[in-house]
Amino acid sequence: MPERCPLFAGLSPEQYQSALRLLSAQEKSHARGEILKSAPDPLPAFGLVLEGGVAVSMEDIDGREMLLNHVGPGQTFGEALCYLEETAPLIITAVADSRVLWLRCGGLKTPGNDELRQALRLRFTAMLARRTLRMNDRIQILARGSIREKLNAFLTECVRDAGGLCFSVPFDRAGMAAYLGVDRSALSRELSHMRQEGLLTYHKNTFALQMQLTKGG
Repeated sequence: MPERCPLFAGLSPEQYQSALRLLSAQEKSHARGEILKSAPDPLPAFGLVLEGGVAVSMEDIDGREMLLNHVGPGQTFGEALCYLEETAPLIITAVADSRVLWLRCGGLKTPGNDELRQALRLRFTAMLARRTLRMNDRIQILARGSIREKLNAFLTECVRDAGGLCFSVPFDRAGMAAYLGVDRSALSRELSHMRQEGLLTYHKNTFALQMQLTKGG
Protein backbone atom coordinates (compact mmCIF):
# COMPACT_ATOMS: atom_id res chain seq x y z
CA MET A 1 0.00 0.00 0.00
CA PRO A 2 2.82 2.56 0.55
CA GLU A 3 3.45 2.57 -3.21
CA ARG A 4 0.05 4.25 -3.63
CA CYS A 5 1.26 7.22 -1.59
CA PRO A 6 2.74 10.02 -3.75
CA LEU A 7 5.59 10.29 -1.28
CA PHE A 8 6.88 6.82 -2.20
CA ALA A 9 5.44 6.10 -5.65
CA GLY A 10 8.06 4.96 -8.15
CA LEU A 11 10.89 4.51 -5.67
CA SER A 12 13.08 1.45 -6.02
CA PRO A 13 13.06 -1.03 -3.10
CA GLU A 14 16.43 0.34 -1.98
CA GLN A 15 15.23 3.95 -2.18
CA TYR A 16 12.05 3.06 -0.33
CA GLN A 17 13.96 1.50 2.57
CA SER A 18 16.26 4.54 2.69
CA ALA A 19 13.23 6.83 2.72
CA LEU A 20 11.75 4.90 5.65
CA ARG A 21 14.95 5.37 7.60
CA LEU A 22 15.15 9.06 6.73
CA LEU A 23 11.56 9.56 7.93
CA SER A 24 12.05 7.42 11.07
CA ALA A 25 9.13 5.23 9.98
CA GLN A 26 7.31 3.14 12.56
CA GLU A 27 4.34 0.91 11.77
CA LYS A 28 1.62 0.56 14.41
CA SER A 29 -1.73 -1.17 14.66
CA HIS A 30 -4.74 0.72 16.01
CA ALA A 31 -8.07 -0.76 17.09
CA ARG A 32 -11.35 0.60 15.83
CA GLY A 33 -12.39 3.57 17.96
CA GLU A 34 -8.85 4.26 19.20
CA ILE A 35 -8.02 7.96 19.40
CA LEU A 36 -4.75 8.61 17.62
CA LYS A 37 -4.71 12.30 18.51
CA SER A 38 -6.75 14.26 21.06
CA ALA A 39 -7.75 17.88 20.43
CA PRO A 40 -5.00 19.70 22.40
CA ASP A 41 -2.13 17.32 21.65
CA PRO A 42 0.68 17.95 19.17
CA LEU A 43 1.33 15.46 16.37
CA PRO A 44 5.00 14.42 16.35
CA ALA A 45 4.55 12.21 13.27
CA PHE A 46 2.17 12.14 10.33
CA GLY A 47 0.42 8.97 9.28
CA LEU A 48 0.15 6.89 6.15
CA VAL A 49 -2.81 4.50 6.35
CA LEU A 50 -1.84 0.99 5.27
CA GLU A 51 -5.06 -0.79 6.21
CA GLY A 52 -8.39 0.38 7.63
CA GLY A 53 -9.08 4.08 7.90
CA VAL A 54 -9.05 7.10 10.18
CA ALA A 55 -11.33 10.09 10.60
CA VAL A 56 -10.07 13.62 11.18
CA SER A 57 -12.61 15.79 12.98
CA MET A 58 -13.03 18.73 15.31
CA GLU A 59 -15.78 20.11 17.51
CA ASP A 60 -17.53 23.37 16.69
CA ILE A 61 -18.35 25.98 19.33
CA ASP A 62 -21.59 24.13 20.14
CA GLY A 63 -19.76 20.89 20.81
CA ARG A 64 -20.94 19.18 17.63
CA GLU A 65 -18.50 17.04 15.71
CA MET A 66 -17.44 18.29 12.30
CA LEU A 67 -15.87 15.63 10.12
CA LEU A 68 -13.01 17.15 8.16
CA ASN A 69 -11.65 14.16 6.33
CA HIS A 70 -11.77 10.40 5.98
CA VAL A 71 -8.37 8.89 5.24
CA GLY A 72 -8.18 5.47 3.60
CA PRO A 73 -5.37 3.12 2.55
CA GLY A 74 -2.59 4.85 0.65
CA GLN A 75 -3.56 8.27 2.00
CA THR A 76 -1.85 10.44 4.61
CA PHE A 77 -2.93 12.74 7.41
CA GLY A 78 -1.35 15.29 9.72
CA GLU A 79 1.51 16.36 7.43
CA ALA A 80 1.23 20.10 8.05
CA LEU A 81 0.88 19.82 11.83
CA CYS A 82 3.85 17.49 12.00
CA TYR A 83 6.07 19.64 9.80
CA LEU A 84 5.18 22.93 11.51
CA GLU A 85 5.26 21.36 14.99
CA GLU A 86 2.06 23.20 15.84
CA THR A 87 -1.07 22.16 17.68
CA ALA A 88 -4.64 22.28 16.40
CA PRO A 89 -7.98 21.25 17.95
CA LEU A 90 -8.20 18.13 15.80
CA ILE A 91 -9.29 14.66 16.83
CA ILE A 92 -7.98 11.71 14.83
CA THR A 93 -9.76 8.40 15.34
CA ALA A 94 -9.41 4.95 13.83
CA VAL A 95 -12.76 4.12 12.19
CA ALA A 96 -11.74 0.49 11.67
CA ASP A 97 -8.99 -1.81 12.84
CA SER A 98 -6.07 -0.13 11.10
CA ARG A 99 -2.37 -0.23 10.39
CA VAL A 100 -0.64 3.13 10.15
CA LEU A 101 2.90 3.92 9.08
CA TRP A 102 3.95 6.86 11.24
CA LEU A 103 6.53 9.16 9.64
CA ARG A 104 8.53 12.03 11.10
CA CYS A 105 9.55 15.22 9.29
CA GLY A 106 12.92 15.74 10.93
CA GLY A 107 14.81 14.10 8.08
CA LEU A 108 13.22 16.51 5.60
CA LYS A 109 14.42 19.50 7.62
CA THR A 110 17.95 18.23 8.22
CA PRO A 111 20.54 19.92 5.96
CA GLY A 112 21.59 17.77 3.06
CA ASN A 113 21.20 17.80 -0.70
CA ASP A 114 21.43 14.13 -1.55
CA GLU A 115 19.13 13.07 -4.38
CA LEU A 116 16.65 11.09 -2.30
CA ARG A 117 16.25 13.80 0.35
CA GLN A 118 15.60 16.43 -2.32
CA ALA A 119 13.09 14.18 -4.07
CA LEU A 120 11.22 13.54 -0.82
CA ARG A 121 11.13 17.26 -0.03
CA LEU A 122 9.58 18.02 -3.42
CA ARG A 123 7.06 15.21 -3.05
CA PHE A 124 6.16 16.31 0.46
CA THR A 125 5.61 19.89 -0.75
CA ALA A 126 3.38 18.59 -3.55
CA MET A 127 1.35 16.60 -1.00
CA LEU A 128 0.77 19.76 1.04
CA ALA A 129 -0.29 21.63 -2.10
CA ARG A 130 -2.79 18.93 -3.02
CA ARG A 131 -4.13 19.02 0.53
CA THR A 132 -4.72 22.77 0.14
CA LEU A 133 -6.67 22.17 -3.06
CA ARG A 134 -8.81 19.53 -1.37
CA MET A 135 -9.54 21.89 1.49
CA ASN A 136 -10.66 24.47 -1.05
CA ASP A 137 -13.07 21.87 -2.45
CA ARG A 138 -14.39 21.32 1.07
CA ILE A 139 -14.91 25.04 1.60
CA GLN A 140 -16.85 25.19 -1.66
CA ILE A 141 -19.17 22.47 -0.34
CA LEU A 142 -19.70 24.06 3.07
CA ALA A 143 -20.36 27.45 1.47
CA ARG A 144 -23.44 26.15 -0.35
CA GLY A 145 -26.71 27.29 1.16
CA SER A 146 -29.02 24.28 0.87
CA ILE A 147 -28.56 20.57 1.46
CA ARG A 148 -29.29 19.91 -2.22
CA GLU A 149 -26.54 22.33 -3.26
CA LYS A 150 -24.08 20.77 -0.81
CA LEU A 151 -24.94 17.31 -2.12
CA ASN A 152 -24.58 18.38 -5.72
CA ALA A 153 -21.13 19.82 -5.05
CA PHE A 154 -20.03 16.79 -3.03
CA LEU A 155 -21.31 14.19 -5.50
CA THR A 156 -19.83 16.09 -8.43
CA GLU A 157 -16.42 15.89 -6.78
CA CYS A 158 -16.95 12.17 -6.14
CA VAL A 159 -17.64 11.70 -9.87
CA ARG A 160 -14.47 13.62 -10.69
CA ASP A 161 -12.37 11.51 -8.35
CA ALA A 162 -13.92 8.21 -9.46
CA GLY A 163 -13.80 9.05 -13.17
CA GLY A 164 -17.39 7.87 -13.65
CA LEU A 165 -20.97 8.20 -12.45
CA CYS A 166 -20.79 5.13 -10.16
CA PHE A 167 -18.75 5.36 -6.96
CA SER A 168 -18.61 4.63 -3.25
CA VAL A 169 -18.18 7.23 -0.54
CA PRO A 170 -16.15 6.53 2.63
CA PHE A 171 -19.00 7.50 4.96
CA ASP A 172 -22.20 6.10 6.40
CA ARG A 173 -25.13 8.54 6.57
CA ALA A 174 -24.03 9.96 9.91
CA GLY A 175 -20.51 10.50 8.59
CA MET A 176 -21.77 12.09 5.38
CA ALA A 177 -24.01 14.43 7.37
CA ALA A 178 -21.06 15.42 9.58
CA TYR A 179 -18.87 15.97 6.51
CA LEU A 180 -21.47 18.17 4.81
CA GLY A 181 -22.36 19.98 8.03
CA VAL A 182 -26.08 19.09 7.88
CA ASP A 183 -28.66 17.20 9.91
CA ARG A 184 -28.63 13.45 9.27
CA SER A 185 -32.40 13.09 8.93
CA ALA A 186 -32.59 16.08 6.58
CA LEU A 187 -29.80 14.57 4.48
CA SER A 188 -31.61 11.26 4.20
CA ARG A 189 -34.80 13.03 3.11
CA GLU A 190 -32.96 15.00 0.43
CA LEU A 191 -31.28 11.88 -0.91
CA SER A 192 -34.67 10.17 -1.04
CA HIS A 193 -36.12 13.13 -2.97
CA MET A 194 -33.22 13.02 -5.45
CA ARG A 195 -33.79 9.30 -5.98
CA GLN A 196 -37.51 9.87 -6.56
CA GLU A 197 -36.64 12.55 -9.12
CA GLY A 198 -34.50 10.03 -10.99
CA LEU A 199 -31.24 11.86 -10.36
CA LEU A 200 -29.48 8.98 -8.63
CA THR A 201 -29.75 5.56 -7.05
CA TYR A 202 -27.89 4.36 -4.00
CA HIS A 203 -27.43 1.46 -1.64
CA LYS A 204 -25.69 2.23 1.63
CA ASN A 205 -22.53 4.12 0.60
CA THR A 206 -22.58 3.20 -3.10
CA PHE A 207 -24.08 5.74 -5.50
CA ALA A 208 -24.92 5.81 -9.20
CA LEU A 209 -25.82 9.14 -10.75
CA GLN A 210 -28.18 9.14 -13.71
CA MET A 211 -26.66 12.32 -15.06
CA GLN A 212 -23.85 14.78 -14.30
CA LEU A 213 -24.96 17.13 -11.54
CA THR A 214 -24.03 20.79 -11.36
CA LYS A 215 -22.45 22.30 -8.28
CA GLY A 216 -24.87 25.14 -8.33
CA GLY A 217 -27.74 22.71 -7.68
